Amino acid sequence: MEHPGLDELRAVAASMPPAPPSLATYLDKVRTRAHAITDADVEALKAAGVSEDEIFEQTVAAAISEGLRRLDAAKAALA
Repeated sequence: MEHPGLDELRAVAASMPPAPPSLATYLDKVRTRAHAITDADVEALKAAGVSEDEIFEQTVAAAISEGLRRLDAAKAALA
């Protein structure tokens, strides 16, 4: 049985509107190399007209989705 909190996280991630194309490269970095994100990455998005709120919300959604994807892959590998 899955933890109820995971169901909430899945629902939150699924309810996010799609990210605009201008965030694609950044969100790929969130999913694959989050440790390498710098202030310059965020400043470049802001300079391109993306709001801090949208950057934050899309970052959290991408991180949650990727974490859940990895959790599901681990569970499948153990099954």
